[in-house]
Amino acid sequence: MTSAIRHVTIACSDAYALGSFWSEVLGQPLHEDDKPGDEEALIEGAGVLFVTVPETKTQRNRIHVDLQPQDRTRDEEVERLLDLGATLFDDRRTPDGKGWVVLRDPEGNEFCVERSARERDSAG
Repeated sequence: MTSAIRHVTIACSDAYALGSFWSEVLGQPLHEDDKPGDEEALIEGAGVLFVTVPETKTQRNRIHVDLQPQDRTRDEEVERLLDLGATLFDDRRTPDGKGWVVLRDPEGNEFCVERSARERDSAG
């Protein structure tokens, strides 16, 4: 018998606030029972659980997510995420249109935005 990943859990200082940010990023709602001030918040459809912890983030993430836009280009998605409250950490885009962008969520967790499948297919 094997195991299945039920959730990817992200420790944070405000589970509801960070869960709300990622809810907007992923276009999936927080669980209907989640409210501001709760110790946990779940994006059930994505399997991402946010848990409030007392300590703050002090180092670079050991695990991060790579996002691939589904209905827009990488650059359009980066702009959307910046508008939602992400910050630019490292721009790895190259002059030939390849590469990725490393952003940070409102609590400083790094994540990457890659090119969309359409952009990858059109690049050959």
